[in-house]
Amino acid sequence: MTRTLNFRLLFGLVAAACLATTSMAQDSSASSAWKTLFNGEDLSGWHGQPHFDPYKLAELSDEERQAKIAEWTEDAKKHWSVENGELVNDGHGAYLTTDETYSDYELKLEYRTVAKADSGIYLKGTPQVQIWDSTDEGKFSLGANLGSGALWNNSPGAAGKDPLVKADKPFGEWNSVRIVQVGSRTSVWLNDQMTVDHAIMENYWRRDEPLPPSGPIQLQTHGGEIRWRNIMVRAIEIDEANDILASHHTDGFQSVFDGKTLDGWVGAVNDYEVTEDGTIQCQKGKGGNLLTEKEYDDFTVRLRFRLPPRGNNGLAIRAPAQGNPAYAAMTELQVLDNDHPAYAKLDQRQYHGSAYGMAAAKRGYLRPTGEWNFQQVTVIGPTIRVELNGNIILNTDLSQIDDYMADSPHPGKTRKSGHFGFAGHNDPVEFKDISIREEK
Repeated sequence: MTRTLNFRLLFGLVAAACLATTSMAQDSSASSAWKTLFNGEDLSGWHGQPHFDPYKLAELSDEERQAKIAEWTEDAKKHWSVENGELVNDGHGAYLTTDETYSDYELKLEYRTVAKADSGIYLKGTPQVQIWDSTDEGKFSLGANLGSGALWNNSPGAAGKDPLVKADKPFGEWNSVRIVQVGSRTSVWLNDQMTVDHAIMENYWRRDEPLPPSGPIQLQTHGGEIRWRNIMVRAIEIDEANDILASHHTDGFQSVFDGKTLDGWVGAVNDYEVTEDGTIQCQKGKGGNLLTEKEYDDFTVRLRFRLPPRGNNGLAIRAPAQGNPAYAAMTELQVLDNDHPAYAKLDQRQYHGSAYGMAAAKRGYLRPTGEWNFQQVTVIGPTIRVELNGNIILNTDLSQIDDYMADSPHPGKTRKSGHFGFAGHNDPVEFKDISIREEK
């Protein structure tokens, strides 16, 4: 079982082990997608969990995990209470943690805190959207003077680490927070002002991996009273999630597919077709390389793709007009139905998003087979970064790789320019919304 599957199992077990017996209450409007996380009366739908590594939690036996959660929940009950429809914490105890877990979602809540308090909102069990006393000079060295609402645990200098604006309200007033998270891509608004703009939220627990595919929301306790109310969540469905990813930072991208013809493409044009839905599809039982007529050196490509069961294709990166992109191009980035039984025993460098035979991508971030995925690939010099559904699954420098699958040479990996395209393998994999930005 892969680590990702362990996480999915873990979160199901955590929910089952929680002492609370009810889940989120339905919003009063039957047609609304919003659901309340706090019912204004008790702690139903929540359990206790402190700042604890979820990977270590996953390694515990079921009995050990249940005992931990029971212990943490009892501790939480000592420090969390409900007053006048408000969720109140005294600044101590285990963090209040949702029984439910979330993948792509929008979260809204309000909080009110006191001087010297320091709190935050954990997303997918990971710290955190920071809540500061922005007047506390003792924490100015930590960034408190910049204000709340940023991803404080991101690396220094990384996007999202510091808030774009200082938007905190004076003590005694309620602050409103809105968070949109798709994969690891995170946007935050504090009091209707954007403080984080579609930044990658780093995995505090494992810096070299994306956030877990799903996880709970946690309300942090940290030394001072904090009150919460109007806590609401809305699941973001796949099409909307892909639209969010595609709509950000679009400057410079040019479409390379008109949705009607294969004009501007060369190579195996007879092995591909344009469907009635406006997608490029490899014809079943056929393959070959469909390449852009234009060649690129440094570039970023955005696209959506859909895999059939057992689907197999690839993205040709700086490919020559002839030859197998897996070896003759800079690389072929795999497009693969990772979880199909037929692929259970592949080399790790053969799974989706991997630089074929050279560098393995992180697994567990594909959408269910038959659903559309959004992918962005950036190629600068010898480096390749692959972002799948808002998660960085590969970030590598091919010039540093000298260990190849089956010791097969990759003579094309040093290519500085070439065609972009698709390397078909007889399966009807579909692509659409294909655009490229040349990086200068």
